[in-house]
Amino acid sequence: MQPLIRAASLRGFSGLVSELGGDPDAFLAEFGIDRAILESDDGLLSITDHDRMLDAAAAELRCPDLGLRLAERQDLTILGPVAHAIRSSVTATEALEYAGRFMFVHSPVLNIGIDRDPWGRRGVIALTYRKELAESPYSPQALELGLGLFYRVAVQLLGRATGLRSVEVPHGPLSPTIRYLDFFGADVKFDRPVAALCVERRSLDTSFATADEEIRLAALHHLTGEYSDPTRTVANQVRRAVRDSLPGPIPSVAEVAAQLLLHPRTLQRRLAVAGTTYGQVVDNLRRDRAYQFITTTDLSFIQIADLVGFTEQSTLSHAVRRWFGISPGELRLRGRR
Repeated sequence: MQPLIRAASLRGFSGLVSELGGDPDAFLAEFGIDRAILESDDGLLSITDHDRMLDAAAAELRCPDLGLRLAERQDLTILGPVAHAIRSSVTATEALEYAGRFMFVHSPVLNIGIDRDPWGRRGVIALTYRKELAESPYSPQALELGLGLFYRVAVQLLGRATGLRSVEVPHGPLSPTIRYLDFFGADVKFDRPVAALCVERRSLDTSFATADEEIRLAALHHLTGEYSDPTRTVANQVRRAVRDSLPGPIPSVAEVAAQLLLHPRTLQRRLAVAGTTYGQVVDNLRRDRAYQFITTTDLSFIQIADLVGFTEQSTLSHAVRRWFGISPGELRLRGRR
């Protein structure tokens, strides 16, 4: 199953595309996104289709800063129920904890975290923004949208006193560097390992004027009661364990069970309760990864076979026909169209 993202992430997209002289409905149709889904912020769509559409729109409309422009039209509220927990937090540290803990509500492949400053500056830390690339391919425009929104949320909650020292961007500049400087108001470093906002550590101790204990507790009660983290289900734990072994031989049930500190029979029983089996989890992982590599990269089919745990290209070909009813070559052509 393709990883999803809430429709709120496209808030402002139609208006922006129209202003740039494009047809938003044409882009939505091209990438198989039903416009009706966008009528509610809580609608769900494929994050891969979402990201590919942003990249395509930026290229076709000759708008290299499309992701940043879209971020300028959004705010904390696109995170829906998570926004209530963040806004009502006492400090930025607490807000970041909730953002990282519940980001899966917005999309299970997006992560917020705290790392050391990559430049070793004293009193500076990195607030990271990551996408699980094993589940959905990298998108420059979507990355800039997410990082830009991350910064705007910080300003919304802290004012201009964010303590921002520099910004880390994993790709080269899509727009003139002055555009990034105008947006972030700080030094922007490109081709970096991880997207991040590098801020003064003391800024995380700033108290929020919007802090409200009653609202915070109600928001947490709602989040923990209504949403379960899909990455914590036994099937996803198995999926991740198998995925981390690739490229290479697919581990046995016993090997994965040992990683999860379970007896193999216990693991199989829990998978059965979840309505699946170890073989089905492996097959679904191979299917999703094969689809991603075939439709979004120029890797040879031999390389893709290795990346999904097959020893021969012919095995991949048979599997693709079983999954999608067409050959790998036909799937690649369809994906590009």
